[in-house]
Amino acid sequence: MSFSPETHRIAPGHDLRLKDVSAEAPNGFRKDEAEQRLAVLKTELDVLQEQLYAAGKHCVLAVMQGMDTSGKDGAIRGVFGDVNPAGCRVESFKTPTPEELAHDFLWRVHKVTPPRGMMTVFNRSHYEDVLIVRVHELAPKHIWQARYELINQFEALLARHHDTIIMKFFLHITREEQEKRLLAREADPQKAWKLSPADWRERERWADYQQAYQDAIHHCSTEHAPWYVIPANQKWYRNLAIAEIVTATLRHYHADWEKTLQQMSQSRLAELRAFRAEANKPAP
Repeated sequence: MSFSPETHRIAPGHDLRLKDVSAEAPNGFRKDEAEQRLAVLKTELDVLQEQLYAAGKHCVLAVMQGMDTSGKDGAIRGVFGDVNPAGCRVESFKTPTPEELAHDFLWRVHKVTPPRGMMTVFNRSHYEDVLIVRVHELAPKHIWQARYELINQFEALLARHHDTIIMKFFLHITREEQEKRLLAREADPQKAWKLSPADWRERERWADYQQAYQDAIHHCSTEHAPWYVIPANQKWYRNLAIAEIVTATLRHYHADWEKTLQQMSQSRLAELRAFRAEANKPAP
């Protein structure tokens, strides 16, 4: 079993066709091996998150998007569940409030982006304003279409001027898998609370949403804020793929964070030595 993050990364400008992308785990991956590997990655991610927090030089923004039942909540728990909650938070985006609607579409998002040292996971995100807004015609085409470039500028601001490490994940499931998951929830009294008639009504717009996602990913996958299309029909592979990408991305910063922490340690030790020397001076 081998994995390369580049397998699922969408190159800038790539003409994505989701119907040509498999939602199944690639050949050669087994559930038991994937779960063992995930446990190792989660331990490494815990260490990397602690270094991120202590060094305070960068921050992390992970965006989770996908159709209903694609597993955004499950992926967040499965990948980020073991990191220190003091350094990681999840932000979910629901129907905009009257106050949020009175501002520009990025206002509610910008105010919850991570400060340096923190890791933030978006459960849905600013991309709703080129997805549901488009599909349900909540704004004219010239309005939502212009938002692609505004989103790119916003993410460039975060990445280039605030040292934000951005990763965006589209959890890719088939229409058939979604139906199976919806019916499974309906049959399970412990899961039926998640259901509403809107889930089935939205299925009627499947093709429209797929086109909206394709266009958003095509226009907004950049070098500093890449999109990854994650096969998510198998939940165990979904979690493994995201964990592999997150840890591989953060490993690039490990040496820098280590150097910063070593310098901080030397400074703290020097302060401690000076304190003790002062405390041990004989009284005049």
